[in-house]
Amino acid sequence: MSKTVLVCCGTGCLANGSAKVAEAFRALLAGTGHQVECLVKETGCQGFCENGPMVRILPDDITYYKVKPADAAEIVAQTVEQGQPVTRLLAKNDAGQPVTRREDNPFFAPQVKVALRNVGIISPASVEDYVNRGGYSALKKALTMTPDEIITQVELSGLRGRGGAGFPTGRKWRTAAGYDNFPKYVVCNGDEGDPGAFMDGSILEGDPHSVLEGMAICALAIGAETGFLYIRDEYALAVAHIKEAIANAEAAGILGDHILGSDKKLKLSVVRGGGAFVCGESTALMASVAGRVGEPRAKYIRSVQRGLWDQPTVLNNVETFANIPVILDRSGAEFAKLGTDGSKGTKVFSMVGKVKRTGLVEVPMGATLRHLIFDIGGGIQGDRPFKAVQTGGPSGGCIPEELLDLPVDFDTLKSHGAMMGSGGMIVMDDRSCMVEVARYYVKFLSEESCGKCTPCREGLRHILAILTDICQGRGQLSDLDLLEELCRTLADSSLCALGKSAPNPVLTTLKYFRQEYEAHILEHRCPAGVCTALTSFAIDKDKCVGCGACSRACPAGAISGGVKEPHVIDPARCIACGSCREACKFGAVETKGKVAG
Repeated sequence: MSKTVLVCCGTGCLANGSAKVAEAFRALLAGTGHQVECLVKETGCQGFCENGPMVRILPDDITYYKVKPADAAEIVAQTVEQGQPVTRLLAKNDAGQPVTRREDNPFFAPQVKVALRNVGIISPASVEDYVNRGGYSALKKALTMTPDEIITQVELSGLRGRGGAGFPTGRKWRTAAGYDNFPKYVVCNGDEGDPGAFMDGSILEGDPHSVLEGMAICALAIGAETGFLYIRDEYALAVAHIKEAIANAEAAGILGDHILGSDKKLKLSVVRGGGAFVCGESTALMASVAGRVGEPRAKYIRSVQRGLWDQPTVLNNVETFANIPVILDRSGAEFAKLGTDGSKGTKVFSMVGKVKRTGLVEVPMGATLRHLIFDIGGGIQGDRPFKAVQTGGPSGGCIPEELLDLPVDFDTLKSHGAMMGSGGMIVMDDRSCMVEVARYYVKFLSEESCGKCTPCREGLRHILAILTDICQGRGQLSDLDLLEELCRTLADSSLCALGKSAPNPVLTTLKYFRQEYEAHILEHRCPAGVCTALTSFAIDKDKCVGCGACSRACPAGAISGGVKEPHVIDPARCIACGSCREACKFGAVETKGKVAG
């Protein structure tokens, strides 16, 4: 009987030393005398990044977490040779019981893997691994179909673009196919510039062939023979894996001048991103691919008619293309059984922030925010109160606790001032200041604005200045009306989606957390204790046990007190960083207001 040791070698696990874990297994299994033949395989990100490196043993289906190279010998002796689990390396369910199967881990159990179906199971660039999982069978099927038949299946699936806009994929393909202007191009958006987002990067790292297959099917549907993958410059591992996958697919005769031995051809190339957030916008991205400055253009002429080099171009993001082979394999109607009426299939989210279990999550469209954050994510760190979740990246909206039961789909989120975006999800607890959250994202967007249009360039600067004043105690009540007016102008008159969606974090925090803005302005107090100009800290002597944790954590040396005696904060030396509050386990550190000086 043969076994396989899958070692997660996604970016997160590599940072935690998973390459050395894989080396340790190989060294142990290279010698003779083993009862079981065993293959060691480096895979892409399995999603549970904070608990990496992860190791999974097949066919026993035993998954280990936070594995160190020193653990390899015990795993080989106990699990590979005898099929018995090493209990200390297992995950625990919500009842505190150890579980062996990955699917019994409460983080993975509710998930439905479609776009991530192969990630963590196959060796990323291996054509053989991908084919053994059914890879390229959809492309083979597409070669027997007409372009109309391919597009009809995509239309029946109800697939909408996963890059953020949610435009119907089938409609985009059909429009591009209708033009007789050649050459045509197929482009994959792998820029993924949202802070905290790593969905597309993980697919490119862990299952690059699914993206290549999706692009090849698109090329057959619209009549393209050339394609480009525009990948974020920081995604070095993704770039390396996709380049290797392209070379291997061409060597196997899958891509190139004769796709799977047919008279169809497709040449794919990788273009490194220019490091600009605005290049995630379709027209700016295509300008960057063509070697020009990455600036958007007005969309009175669509890219499907005149895109890259003014030729018909279909641009979809990584996750969208990864879904295409599944649609052709299972049929569009079968794919459409997942999700909601207006949002079909699944969606991959990167869930980060103040949630207990962070990582990559894939669920059917329509799953609630509560299900994602509390059932899969395990709730809030330290069991603190939930405050908000921001969906959709820096241009996304902040959703409060009373809306936790909202279904996550394109239209529902939009109707509440948020958006799906590419799938970033940042969870916040009661120690998050919503005014500062809005200011942070507006600062990011202001710096990333290309400056081509005045509403975005100047509007974001003015909004940022107002939010900064509020956070520093210089705000006025009239600022709130002015913020709303500026946001409406920005949304109505900006050239591209960066400016049009930039008001979302401001408008949603004003709508759902207006009392925090008013506290900053009227009371000179930051309720969350984040804005240093409006925050001071004091220690409740009745709660303080004199453990000294606050004193040891204070970088300014502002806390004094003896062992088992109440401690005191010197306001003249305190820099209001909040380190004492984080260190105290007894809730003795209180947040106070402070008049800005």
